[in-house]
Parts: sequence; C-alpha cells; structure tokens
Amino acid sequence: MTTAINLQSETPSRYQAKQSFVDVKGMRFCVEERGDPLGPPIMLIMGLACQMTHWPESLLDGLAEQGYRVIRFDNRDIGLSHKASSSFRVNTRLAYLAHKLGRHPEANYTLHDMANDTANLISALDIEHAHIVGVSMGGMISQLLAANYSDQVRTLTTIMSSTNAPGLPMPELSLMLKLGQTGKAGNDMAAVTKRWQHFWKVVQSPGYPTPSADIRALMEANYLRSYSPGGTIRQIQAILATGSLEKTIQHIVAPTLVIHGGSDPLLRPSCGRAISKQVNGAKFRLIPKMGHDLPEQLIPQFVRLISEHAR
Repeated sequence: MTTAINLQSETPSRYQAKQSFVDVKGMRFCVEERGDPLGPPIMLIMGLACQMTHWPESLLDGLAEQGYRVIRFDNRDIGLSHKASSSFRVNTRLAYLAHKLGRHPEANYTLHDMANDTANLISALDIEHAHIVGVSMGGMISQLLAANYSDQVRTLTTIMSSTNAPGLPMPELSLMLKLGQTGKAGNDMAAVTKRWQHFWKVVQSPGYPTPSADIRALMEANYLRSYSPGGTIRQIQAILATGSLEKTIQHIVAPTLVIHGGSDPLLRPSCGRAISKQVNGAKFRLIPKMGHDLPEQLIPQFVRLISEHAR
C-alpha cells in the first residue's frame, strides 16, 4: 500500500521529488522518487544511522539527468520509517566481541531482514528489477539483496562497504556508539549536532573536505526531521548479528561495481577489495584521497561510474 504525502526535501532539487509512505509487511517506509517515472529504476540504500537525506541532492539529480527513476528511502529504525518497538535488550559491547570471534550474537533484527525490507519495497513500487546502489551498511544490505533476491537486481554498486567478515578492519565501536548516545551525552540539537560533526570530521575525505557549515546544516536539518538514537544502536547490533557475508555473496550474479575510498578510516580499502574478491567478475574502483563520505567534489565521478555501470 502506498500513501502519498507532501514532504519537501531539506535541500532544493532541480527535480520535483515525490515522497510517499509505503506499507509493507506491517511496516511503513518513507520513500522518495525523482526523475523519469518510466526510466530504469535506481534504488539507493543508505548506511548506518543515516537518513535518506544523507544522499547528496547533486548525486540524485545527476542520476535523474541520465534518465533514471531515482529512488531513496529511510531504512527501518531511522528517519520517518518504521521504528522497532521491542523490550529485547542487547549488550552491544559483548555483541561486538562475539562478532570479532566469528559468532552470531542475538539482535532485534539482522541485515537479512533489512534486505528483505528492500525486496518488499521493490515489489510494492511495482518494480520488476532495479539497479541497486548501497553505501556502507547499505552496501552490505545491497549485497544480501543481490545474493538472495537476484531476480530483483539488474546491477549492484557498493560504495565504501564491506563483507562484514570478522577478520576485516572494523570501525571503532566507541565511535559508532557515540552516534546513539543519550542521557548525559545530551539529546538537544546542539549536543547531537556536535557529536555528528565530530564523527564526520574523523571520517570525511582528506582530499575533498566538506565545509563545517554545510555539515552542521545537514545535521541540524536531520535532527529536526527525525532523531532516533535507539534505532542507531539497533542497526549497529544488526550488523554485528549478521556476521560475514562472504559465503552468501558468492552467489551474486548481477554485474557488480565496488567503489571505495583510498583514505577511508572507517572501513579500510581492504574491506572493499574483499567484496570484489568474493563476487565473480566484480570491478573494483579505488578513489584516492576519498574517505567515508560522499563529498560534493566527487559527485560527477560517482554519477559517471554508476550510470556507466548500470548501462
């Protein structure tokens, strides 16, 4: 079921963006579309703790200019989409340790469930198959989607992602947990914005820095749109509970492009290379001086790489 709503994007777009609520399997997802409604669909899957508004408008418009039907959405537990309501509690630090030991700690849900969310959305939007682009955690979800729902995926592009194998470099848990801090850490917009600014200062591209004022403006807009620290923690736990994707993604048959930053401090380049080694025929593209973000200076290159791969 799709319900139209009138929501304006936080950053003006050259294209009219249509947002709607889509109900699937008892959950409601906020979805936005722009570009040619009859064009080949490209679905974008965002990463940990990030609302769909983290996709740069210039990237969305750039893909729309290429003739695509461009779709982005809020993952479960973030933005305006479904929030989990469960009394089940997980010790995230113990879950992190269990993951590093190759175990599968319990969680409210896993990335497999989030891949299923995306598959259900594709069906609900009457899309036969789509080009899939996933960033970071969204890249992991994209891999599972391509492996387990192959009929729905025409091509796969992952950006700054990983196979989530325990032996690969992982982000420092303390850095991730700061994004979901509450209580004494402060829940007001100033405190939350300050934590996010610190996070982006650590992970942004050293060769393509984003002005601090732009980062602050995005974080403040996202705080006003939705603030869900509990969702951030549950998404972290979902990553840890999923474990390695390596065996699963060996079944991917969709043409695959792996884009990774040469200076990514959060998921090192070896994480992207691991994807390309496991997926037959995957192409690996390393971008020097790129970190763990989507800097404006690299948007033309992203648009070109994604659109050329999709064609």
